[in-house]
Amino acid sequence: MTAETLNAVAASSGKTDRGLVRPVNEDAFLDRCEDGLWVVADGMGGHDAGDVASRMIVESLRSLPMEGSLAERLDSIEDALDQVNQHLLRRSIQEDGQRHIIGSTLVLFVIENAQLGALLWAGDSRIYRSRNGQLSQLTADHSQVETYIRQGIISREEARSHPDRNIITRAVGSQEDLYLEADLCEISPGDRYLLCSDGLTRHLEDHEIEDHLKQSASAEETAQRLIDLTLKRGAKDNVTAVVVDIL
Repeated sequence: MTAETLNAVAASSGKTDRGLVRPVNEDAFLDRCEDGLWVVADGMGGHDAGDVASRMIVESLRSLPMEGSLAERLDSIEDALDQVNQHLLRRSIQEDGQRHIIGSTLVLFVIENAQLGALLWAGDSRIYRSRNGQLSQLTADHSQVETYIRQGIISREEARSHPDRNIITRAVGSQEDLYLEADLCEISPGDRYLLCSDGLTRHLEDHEIEDHLKQSASAEETAQRLIDLTLKRGAKDNVTAVVVDIL
């Protein structure tokens, strides 16, 4: 589809805030509604390294040509992200020869038309879908606590306060080979999608996210309300929300 056609298919808006504790916002997002591409990246590494990683991801995709089939678009996206991964690995080698991880989570949503899209992700940033008022989490966290949950070691409620809750098991920039999880997604008119960093999901329950997404407020209003509620809850981390409406 052309940009003009995709603009008729979706409407979107993204908001980000550094929160009430962190001095720097290491989150970054991309809202290319005209090209059917949305991204949230949550950087890590400290000492200004995290924001470098997340912004590098976003900038690598900002002007990437989005032409051809969905498969061709995904190939281009993955090639660009692999280049970012290699750059971050090189940058992580310090003068003392020791490696200090500079990386970022990634969650990406790309659509080809009004029926088909795809998801790519690494880390614990998430994509949710609200369809007919029902919320579904479309991504599975790459995190230590998610592994514990799957193994039956802890409950999802216990994961919220577990000492390993900040450990992610996959990210851009974390290892030589970039491992992104991917999934196809059937989309329908009336769907609403949320891409968000864990700064949001650590403060809001799924039922609260569901309540906000199923309201009739615009994508921009909804994204801002989610940010505002997170700030009201204390916002211990940076927080980012991108809301995509399928028209």
